Amino acid sequence: MTAPGTLFIVSAPSGAGKSSLIAALLARHANAAMEVSISHTTRAPRPGEENGKHYHFVSVEEFKSLIDKQAFFEYAEVFGNFYGTSKLNIQQRLAAGVDVFLDIDWQGAQQVREQLPESKSIFILPPSTEILLQRLSNRGQDSDEVIAKRMTKARAEMSHYHEYDFLIVNDEFEKALDDLEALVRSHSLAQAGQAIRHKDMLTQLLAE
Repeated sequence: MTAPGTLFIVSAPSGAGKSSLIAALLARHANAAMEVSISHTTRAPRPGEENGKHYHFVSVEEFKSLIDKQAFFEYAEVFGNFYGTSKLNIQQRLAAGVDVFLDIDWQGAQQVREQLPESKSIFILPPSTEILLQRLSNRGQDSDEVIAKRMTKARAEMSHYHEYDFLIVNDEFEKALDDLEALVRSHSLAQAGQAIRHKDMLTQLLAE
């Protein structure tokens, strides 16, 4: 019998390395039952993006219909486009024994935790504001004005760290990756899940 997977909610300010850590963990365990949640969105696909792999691309009408059906754990409108986390998709993957990582901000995390309290939440922190600023600047993608706005937003986001179950400081990337891996592995050893996975063995061990 398959033990259910765990939903790991992962949040961080821009530049803290959240997406890179999740991607590195999945690459390290390429054959493991773990994956990133695929969101629904109304924005157009970008070059190289595939429907069902990067996002579930839907029309505004389809998205609003899903809202009416209460199909999302959470959804938001960002720069004129809608993004949402499907209840059915996540529930199906968890039921199949897959650990699912949900890359989301603190507001979305609050909504998901209310509906799925057994989920585990992780907040990724930079070691200092100076290093966070350096990482954002090193991207070479944004103007000084945009970076300043990102830093202001980052401070607001980091003020919600106390709402999360776990904190990981991404100072040295490999150490932060090891911490994330240890956290995920520890939950795979929880008694409830292990009792399901090893039901036959436990029955044999306890037989008279």
